[in-house]
Amino acid sequence: MPRKTSETLTEAELRIMQVLWQKGPGTVQQVLDALPVEQSPLAYNTVLTTIRILERKGYVEHSKDGRAHVYIPLVAQEEASRSEIRHLVSRFFRNSHEDLVLNILEDRGIAPQELDRLRRMLEEADQKAAEGSGLR
Repeated sequence: MPRKTSETLTEAELRIMQVLWQKGPGTVQQVLDALPVEQSPLAYNTVLTTIRILERKGYVEHSKDGRAHVYIPLVAQEEASRSEIRHLVSRFFRNSHEDLVLNILEDRGIAPQELDRLRRMLEEADQKAAEGSGLR
């Protein structure tokens, strides 16, 4: 029985998507050549199989350039990142973003500068929410 397709990006899929996000559209060989050498190397067939999986998942599409397929990212990096975070929050934090943030703060602490930045971001979010609901 084949393995169930992961809802999120596997490590190999993420490596390939990072190349496509940074370099733009490319063939399997171009993606393979652009993969960082300090990470464990992937074989051509592994990259091809992984790109085909990404295509089935809707992360990339291909166009023909002569005999070659050129793969183009369909999902922006920010969108993929948000999707991964939603999945994480759903699986581990019962859909509570607050629990996620509290866990991060408890785990690693927070520098005063980071705390100030978070306060500013929260204030800006509050202002936008108040303006959006007409409460000011």
